[in-house]
Amino acid sequence: MAVRSRTGFYRQEVNRTVWEVPERYRDLKQVGTGAYGTVCSAWDRRSGAQVAIKKLHRPFQSKLFAKRAYRELRLLKHMKHENVIGLLDVFTAEIALDRFRDFYLVMPFMGTDLGKLMKIQRLSEDRVQFLVYQMLKGLKYIHSAGIIHRDLKPGNLAINPDCELKVLQLYLQPSRVKLFTRIILFHCLLFSFLIQILDFGLARQADAEMTGYVVTRWYRAPEVILNWMHYTQTVDIWSAGCIMAEMLLGKPLFKGNDHLDQLREIMKITGTPSADFVVKLQSQDAKNYLRSIPKVPKKDLRSIFNKADSNAVCVLEKMLLLDPEMRVSASEALDLPYFSEFRDTEEEMEALPYDQTMDNTDLPVEQWKRHTFTEILTFRPPKDGKETSL
Repeated sequence: MAVRSRTGFYRQEVNRTVWEVPERYRDLKQVGTGAYGTVCSAWDRRSGAQVAIKKLHRPFQSKLFAKRAYRELRLLKHMKHENVIGLLDVFTAEIALDRFRDFYLVMPFMGTDLGKLMKIQRLSEDRVQFLVYQMLKGLKYIHSAGIIHRDLKPGNLAINPDCELKVLQLYLQPSRVKLFTRIILFHCLLFSFLIQILDFGLARQADAEMTGYVVTRWYRAPEVILNWMHYTQTVDIWSAGCIMAEMLLGKPLFKGNDHLDQLREIMKITGTPSADFVVKLQSQDAKNYLRSIPKVPKKDLRSIFNKADSNAVCVLEKMLLLDPEMRVSASEALDLPYFSEFRDTEEEMEALPYDQTMDNTDLPVEQWKRHTFTEILTFRPPKDGKETSL
């Protein structure tokens, strides 16, 4: 039952939590919940579109949570690329800082993610090509801002399949559609998925202590899993390679049960690292371990992906390298022949640099709260959107 609230806002209970949202957002339905917050779908009466609204779970309960909430807001505000989730609106029902407790992030509603999609259908190679192309465009943009995702996995790749469903309904009724239209629809069906990268730059070592939840390691670069060295943006390229491999195989490529088992699974394919690489590691324990294990040769990826296009295997060979310095960048990967038929270099844009000054700052909760409140007040919606609800 909706209850009237501050002028222009109303209250609604969602899963035993009170949401206080502007009148423009209607038909709230919970679609997901996690350690950091709850997400509802809603109908935006102003834009006439479905949106996703995320309410952060007690964002100012500790310095750790407050800093993460502030950083998530700033990252979302910064991102303006079709393959990276961005912010449509941000609001709080409070107009005074001393009463400020909660805020809400409004983003495009995507409907599903790559992980769920792969569970229900095997992807054709044309579609794999197009999805990986979009993922790399998004990574190029994020990396150009100086941001590392750190936890790229199928569940962090949101997909909007609305066009797919509409096209499929028409395509399956050939008697009602002329041949030419069916050909157009078929091509739309092949390439209708829009992919957007979520939760970039938020993965931290501290996440496990905040939530008690340890993320899956199947897509994580070996240098991250074992904390071998200071890592760079190529950790995301490793993850992209794992995701692409899973799309082509229909199952995860490296499915370890624990950290060391994960490394063993990886080295069955990459081979054991060279002495030159081991010397570069900062961890003496890692050096000792890698020097003690039996030497394994590198496996030819063509033997694993024997049904895949040779250009697809070439992409994987350049991504799934144990030495992070040898992996391609997102920008270099986009230059590979595998993506040539989709390329539109104007879409492969770069971001303005993201100011990370605050990322290494230790502030009391009240100051994080003040900074967050200021960020909400200074939000400007996308050019094709309307003003913020605050």
